[in-house]
Amino acid sequence: MKLRLTLFSTVVLASCTVGPDFLKPDAIAGDDWKQTRATSGARLPDDWWKLFNDRELTRLVDRALKANNDLAAAKARVDTSRALVGLDRARMFPRLDLTGSAGFARRSQETTTGNNLPAGLTIDLDDTNYRGTFDLAYDLDLWGRNRRALEASTAEASAAEALYDAQRLGIATEVARQYFLLRGLDAQEVVLRETIKSRQETLDIQQNKADAGLIDGLSTSQARTELELARNDLALVERQRGAAEHALAVLCGDRPSGFSLPAGGMTKSLPAIRAGTPAEVLNRRPDVRAAEQDLRAANARIGVAQAAFYPNFSLGGSGGYESIKAKNFLDWENRVLSIGANIAAPVFDAGSNRSAFDATVSRRDEALARYKNTLLVSLREVEDALVDLKGLARSRSALEQALTSARDTKRIAQERYDKGLSSYLEVVEAGRTVLRVQLVLAQIDAQQRITLALLAKALGGGWGGK
Repeated sequence: MKLRLTLFSTVVLASCTVGPDFLKPDAIAGDDWKQTRATSGARLPDDWWKLFNDRELTRLVDRALKANNDLAAAKARVDTSRALVGLDRARMFPRLDLTGSAGFARRSQETTTGNNLPAGLTIDLDDTNYRGTFDLAYDLDLWGRNRRALEASTAEASAAEALYDAQRLGIATEVARQYFLLRGLDAQEVVLRETIKSRQETLDIQQNKADAGLIDGLSTSQARTELELARNDLALVERQRGAAEHALAVLCGDRPSGFSLPAGGMTKSLPAIRAGTPAEVLNRRPDVRAAEQDLRAANARIGVAQAAFYPNFSLGGSGGYESIKAKNFLDWENRVLSIGANIAAPVFDAGSNRSAFDATVSRRDEALARYKNTLLVSLREVEDALVDLKGLARSRSALEQALTSARDTKRIAQERYDKGLSSYLEVVEAGRTVLRVQLVLAQIDAQQRITLALLAKALGGGWGGK
């Protein structure tokens, strides 16, 4: 009966796990977006960049996801966290070690027997010892310290995996951003080269007129100024393109000197991406999952710290053979066995356990605040992308009309100048306006695609549809 009571008590105690159980905080997603109506849509594919129907973009993203060094480091952190889970899981089971020893020692006769050894009596001063045992150690974990530690490390591994997904999503988005930025610069370069060609022809005409004495040198000087300004703009665009190309090289795990991207254009159509519902976005985003797992781990660490207030029980045992002669080592009468139980209870620790417990509670509160802030930032990023897309669409529509008017103004100014009704300055100003609008339109085209990529990232890379 005593044995049964002891076993029952041990099972009951072993089922105790101190510390708070994890409860997911209430969501703050809301039911709708500020910029658009929330509708549950089809899931955006993980390879969302293919929605742009740009083979070069797809090639670059696929290359970056295979060769990016930041992504490789994040993958290594995932492997490390998984290994640490195995370490904590191993503490849940008994540990069995095989130990063996063999030794020889010789003692001094004088220090062993002194000068009182009877005549004819000899003492063997040589000692040999052979020992081999299986040693067993087991932490009963009555208060769930090891279980909470395993819960914490498992959550930390899940957080590392979520951060890896976030890193992967971020790398793909950054490649898309740099790529569309580069393509926008390519479009600006085309505009500038056409403008330089046109202004060179205008300068030649004005120079010929000045040489013939038909006009003074003012128009020629103005034409030359406009030509050089366009060349300066082209140099600036080329510098920016080089920087974007170098950024793409690093993202793809390559040397900038060994990476080049031929000039090209962007696809005309834009993919339509629906935002879905706020709740879907928060469930999909990897950074939200990581913040939740960090909170779960911090909550479990409270249980680990709380278990330090209670006694710790462990069992130990050792069994094997020990002999002074090798040939008799496995004789049954040379067997050895020891079994015992240990208890360690805190008596006085100068408040270290309390301080450690308070620290874990504070870390949990910090993780909770970070989790809530991550939710808010996630919703804000979606709203930012939606309002940017709406504003960019309006800007592009206005700029298209402005470009039509600017070209008409330039044509009229040129006609008036040719008839001698106005100065060449009106032609110059009209040309500047046309160029400025064309460059801004190219920037808007690139920014629309960049914002769509940012929206895909803000949605977690998995909600929306064509």
